[in-house]
Amino acid sequence: MDKILVIIFGLLGIAFTFWFFLMKREKEVSVENLPAGKAGEIDIKVSGGYSPEVISIPVGKTTKVNFLRTDPTDCLSEVVLGDFKIRKELPLNQKVTVEITPKEIGEYPYSCGMNMYHGRIVVR
Repeated sequence: MDKILVIIFGLLGIAFTFWFFLMKREKEVSVENLPAGKAGEIDIKVSGGYSPEVISIPVGKTTKVNFLRTDPTDCLSEVVLGDFKIRKELPLNQKVTVEITPKEIGEYPYSCGMNMYHGRIVVR
């Protein structure tokens, strides 16, 4: 009986681990779905990572990405958008706006200064 319980709990542990690490879907926020007062602008909270991690913006239109850092971790004190050649300091509890105008459809990663925390910009 004890062997059966160990096998059952082992399989449940494997299933949970698979779901937790491989099946979680990142929530994508689109600039086009925001209220009219926020058109062409999106807010990203920087606290233990980036929230939302994935944003969707239109190709060819200038979009303002507002970063608000509330986490005192040194790693998150800077954001790097390598494909757009942008590197900005993020002072604690201050909104920093980055304007980008993507010229091509695709996915563009961004990260903290130490490349430990990541996000993505999806251009459609």
